Amino acid sequence: MIPKPVQVLLDAVNANDIDGFLAGFTQDGVVDDWGREFRGAEKIRGWSDAEFIGKQVSLDVDSSTERDDGETVVTAQVGGNGFNGPSHFMFRVDGDLVSRMTIRA
Repeated sequence: MIPKPVQVLLDAVNANDIDGFLAGFTQDGVVDDWGREFRGAEKIRGWSDAEFIGKQVSLDVDSSTERDDGETVVTAQVGGNGFNGPSHFMFRVDGDLVSRMTIRA
């Protein structure tokens, strides 16, 4: 089962809802896109506008697992007008929000 804060982000992505996506992160939340880190709403918005929601991304979840360290790993098929193909998304949750989303192949 996908934790609610992670599901909120996934739903916002698939609705191409940048405001909902940003609202799902802690104030100092981080997106790590293959080692490039974007911290805080302004930086995450800039990244997303150029490479994620701005590219009409879609995430078709294949599986979700929770690791021993508490991170949730979501494997999804990525579609849209940017990168297309399988990818792994690792999420750290802090309360009701996501503090970190890491993207890897």
